[in-house]
Amino acid sequence: MSDIKEIGCEEALSHLFEYLDRELDATRHAEMEQHLHACRACFLPEFEKRLKGQLGELGQEPAPPEFTQRIKGLLRRF
Repeated sequence: MSDIKEIGCEEALSHLFEYLDRELDATRHAEMEQHLHACRACFLPEFEKRLKGQLGELGQEPAPPEFTQRIKGLLRRF
């Protein structure tokens, strides 16, 4: 019996970054592969819209203080 289940667009989107970074376990990766293969018709426009929304939200989070300090230190060198 296979552990691979059918997932919807919402679940696929929630695991997209881990999928792209190859951080999913074998079962979850196979579920993503199955979804991406089977759902191309509805996938592209809606998925692209949702992905852009998530990426936009990422840009609004402040950088960690240690990252900011590191960048400032690098800039002072130049």
